[in-house]
Amino acid sequence: MKPKTEKNKRFWSLSPIILLLTLALAAAVMVSFFYNRILFYVELVLFAAVLIVIGWRLRRMKKDIGRYLRRIAGSLNQSEQDALSAFPLPVMVSAVNGEIIWYNDLFRHQVLDGNELFGESAGVPTGGATMGELQKKKFIDVSYAGRRYTVYISPVRVREATLYVLYYVDDTQLKEIAEEYALSRPAVMMVYIDNIEELMQNIRDSERAQLSGRVETLLEDWISITSGILRKFGTDHFMVVVEQRHLQKIIEGRFDILDRVRTIQTGDHMSVTLSIGVGQGDTLRDSEAMAKQAIEMALGRGGDQAAVKTKNGFDFYGGVSKGVEKRTKVRTRVVASALQELIAGSDNVLVMGHRFSDLDCLGSAVALAAAARNHGRPAYVVTQRSKTLARELIERYEEAGRGDIFIEPDEAMPLLTRRSLVIITDTHNPKMLEWNPLYENAQTVVVIDHHRKMVDYIDNAVIFYHEPYSSSASEMVAELVQYLGSGALSRLEAEALLAGIMLDTRSFVMKAGVRTFEAAAYLRKLGADTVEVKRMFSGSMEMYRKKTAIIARAELYKNTAIACDQEGGPEVRIAASQAADELLSIKGVDASFTLFDDNGSINISARSLGDFNVQLVMEAIGGGGHLTMAGALLKDTGMDQAKRRLVQAIDAHLEERERSLAAQLQQKEKI
Repeated sequence: MKPKTEKNKRFWSLSPIILLLTLALAAAVMVSFFYNRILFYVELVLFAAVLIVIGWRLRRMKKDIGRYLRRIAGSLNQSEQDALSAFPLPVMVSAVNGEIIWYNDLFRHQVLDGNELFGESAGVPTGGATMGELQKKKFIDVSYAGRRYTVYISPVRVREATLYVLYYVDDTQLKEIAEEYALSRPAVMMVYIDNIEELMQNIRDSERAQLSGRVETLLEDWISITSGILRKFGTDHFMVVVEQRHLQKIIEGRFDILDRVRTIQTGDHMSVTLSIGVGQGDTLRDSEAMAKQAIEMALGRGGDQAAVKTKNGFDFYGGVSKGVEKRTKVRTRVVASALQELIAGSDNVLVMGHRFSDLDCLGSAVALAAAARNHGRPAYVVTQRSKTLARELIERYEEAGRGDIFIEPDEAMPLLTRRSLVIITDTHNPKMLEWNPLYENAQTVVVIDHHRKMVDYIDNAVIFYHEPYSSSASEMVAELVQYLGSGALSRLEAEALLAGIMLDTRSFVMKAGVRTFEAAAYLRKLGADTVEVKRMFSGSMEMYRKKTAIIARAELYKNTAIACDQEGGPEVRIAASQAADELLSIKGVDASFTLFDDNGSINISARSLGDFNVQLVMEAIGGGGHLTMAGALLKDTGMDQAKRRLVQAIDAHLEERERSLAAQLQQKEKI
């Protein structure tokens, strides 16, 4: 049975309707008096009955209110009420069930604006917060009737009942000032034109000025809607300072300037792309430092994107286009010179890649180790033979009597000294290393990698040679060894490097630029045999059956192919990767994803033809990689759940890509 107070509330909520009906009935009685006396008497009796019912209901309500007030007085005696009434702040008292049982005059006038809320829920003047939520907190922020309060909650024991006293502090002005302060704080943006050198190579001087002018005009228009300032530093660097209120709008617009600038093209149809680094710190200096970190992250991930650095980490926007190949090798020569000095000053060289090393990882590693040995330094490749995906390469070295170049992680640790040089290749994420303790205990670390930069990267490397536009780590190492001056590599190393390049480019189909073929030509001069390299990719009949079984389970989803392996097995990792490659040969498939179970965790191998950025999809579910090849490891996740997360990430990426294309089309129409 519901409390009488609730019935009373229902009665009075209907009072306007009851009043209107009563007035209408009275009018009908008066009209019937002149036209129909029989109807008049009937309506008169009915009208009298209505008045009797209303009078009886009012008397009942008066008694209920009296009992209610007595109950309140029983909870709070007169001295307690007097103390709270004299309190210099608005005060409200609530029962455990959330019912308002008392408040002082200040509360009535300042908070309720003279209205009454006896018997109502405490959630009304607390912004919808329930008593259960209030009990867990010491104070809450409340907005009510156009004012803002900090409400402090204090439980009190009154005889056998527990009541809650809520003290309202009106700090509307202070909160508005604090918000204005936060919104007016400056944020720093650094803007780089990614491919300025490549854009300017084959165009006339007049076109160069026109191209720069168009980019600057778009940037000025973009900033003009804010109160920020734009300053140019050099031919391709800009700095922007904006207030937080405008930065939030820019973020909500997902940095549409990236799409606008991408519509600018040179005569050879090369598009202009920007990288933007945003810093939001406590001071202007902190914001600048964070903006520098953000722009390095954006460039390290391939450019054409914005990276926003906050105290909580990075947020990324854009990154939908392919990286632009750098034609110059100046940086390669500088890195090679520095690496040569480090090798010469070391006791030994330990080269390590990522877990489940593949041909690119081991190929680049053995070439670096061989180059170090040519400099007269002991050098080894640290790998777990039981878990590598490039067993064919190790077997070739063993057949040639050079298997001693490979050592297990437990063999490497005793070799580590203060002057040891640890080279990490084909990864820059400390969580993905073959043997993390080796890195953690090393004094001197060098990183060589081509994957797009991740948030968790090795930040203490003496040399961080990172080129996301490069096809593979093997390509980068093939260029480096040409400037190391340690003598030519053997045929074995040349074939290992060529195998690594062929793996990551899918036999020079994907991400193969001019420098990729130059590296391959150099390796061919060293004696690399393409037939022997091809044999490294051969697998067993069992692996072939496994691969075809995974392909047979594939499903098409929005121009992508998704295949799940339910059986597992020792060859599943290699078979899944090869299956992902094979699925790209299906007409209409822009990207492929293969999922397999590995000791209770779901591994995902992702591949694409370039138009679909699988790196962004994998990053959305905790993985990484680069535009055409990526992966993820989902721990404590079932196959069905992993597939659902993958589909959601695919949908989100496709929506973002469609938005970006629509923005570019709209910008072209304006032009």
